[in-house]
Amino acid sequence: MAILFAANANFGLILGADTLSLPIGRLATTDSAQDVGILKVCCLPRSRTGVTVARSVRDAIRGHTMKCTIIGLGAMGLPMAKRLLQAGVAVTGFDVTDRRCAALVDAGGRATDSVVAAADGADIVIVMVINAVQAHAVVASLAGALATEALVVLGATVSPHDARALAKLVPGHLFLDAPVSGGVAGAESGRLAIMASGSDEALAKATPVLHHLGRIYRVGSEVGQGSLVKAVNQLLCGVHIIAAAEAFAFARSAGVDPNILMEVIGAGAAQSSMFTTRAPRMRDNDFTAKSAIQLFTKDLAIVLDATRDAGVPAFLTATALQVFQAAVVRGLAEADDSAVVQVYEQIA
Repeated sequence: MAILFAANANFGLILGADTLSLPIGRLATTDSAQDVGILKVCCLPRSRTGVTVARSVRDAIRGHTMKCTIIGLGAMGLPMAKRLLQAGVAVTGFDVTDRRCAALVDAGGRATDSVVAAADGADIVIVMVINAVQAHAVVASLAGALATEALVVLGATVSPHDARALAKLVPGHLFLDAPVSGGVAGAESGRLAIMASGSDEALAKATPVLHHLGRIYRVGSEVGQGSLVKAVNQLLCGVHIIAAAEAFAFARSAGVDPNILMEVIGAGAAQSSMFTTRAPRMRDNDFTAKSAIQLFTKDLAIVLDATRDAGVPAFLTATALQVFQAAVVRGLAEADDSAVVQVYEQIA
């Protein structure tokens, strides 16, 4: 695979094999790029090349040579691993569930029987476990197993306090606080929102791998800031899901056709991502977990702690958490979060 980058006074030229995951489309306008056989040629004004283009080429090359490990091959970790494999990144993984490790191997990755073995020789280790307790166990195990220049990326949703505490478990190593949002669909399509905070060096090292997974947002230079933004994100997601469930239960009990309801809401000002994705599951009573209710009880508890630390009231968050907890009491902890609609329907 050959890459040529040249620039003169007026234009920069990129030639790249189609199999290379190079974000050419993001750099070129539609009328400045054309396909030539198996090569793609982009002529760009010099003002739009320079460092940006050079970094894109460099990052694409590095992404194909770095060794990546993902710890936690669940609903998010496994599709993220598959996405990286599709992009040509070498991926090793570990999960306590054998079938998830087998799924990684089937996709072309490598699985190991321990965190330590998975981290051996890795340039970047992405931690995608469920909660802070699991993350602490994983990162503590990594402490003596990481290569000198290895980077730890915390992709799990934890509190800002826990993110900072986890970074302290691996002193001397780069650490990036980078929780993600976008769900399973975003992980599968490479369209996650990645909320990254940490040093310039940590971000630079992570970018060649993380850019395959979605858009990276630099939200701060200190560990913990990424987790804080994720808490804000989860506040909105949790409240929106409860609002969607309440609205859906109300409409269905009043005899409104769910299909008409979804069409109308989808076209109006009340439309939201949570309603658009959850309402069909509520309509079909299909609560196969894509994002489990128990995750939102954990995440909204994190939000309440963070808002308390900030001295900000969180009335809606507290109410949403109570509804999710009511669903857990009804045996729905592992059901999809859309199953929270059953709390309303059972009470009604």
